[in-house]
Amino acid sequence: MSEEEKNKNNPLHGVKLKDILEALVKRYGWKGLAKRIQIRCFMFDPTINSSLKFLRVTPWARTQVEELYLDMIGGK
Repeated sequence: MSEEEKNKNNPLHGVKLKDILEALVKRYGWKGLAKRIQIRCFMFDPTINSSLKFLRVTPWARTQVEELYLDMIGGK
């Protein structure tokens, strides 16, 4: 199976982490996001940039963010 065929069924293909995070913050706000995913970068002085830095180096947290996004868009 080619790479293109694999990505065809992946709803996250082509979606940037920054776009995912911005959509979640717009929908839930930082407090709502912190209630759903309890990580410090969402709880204390949250910013998009600080959260992106953390999520890029912390696979388990990024997975939780991506799963919440998929739930939000109905892609799961």
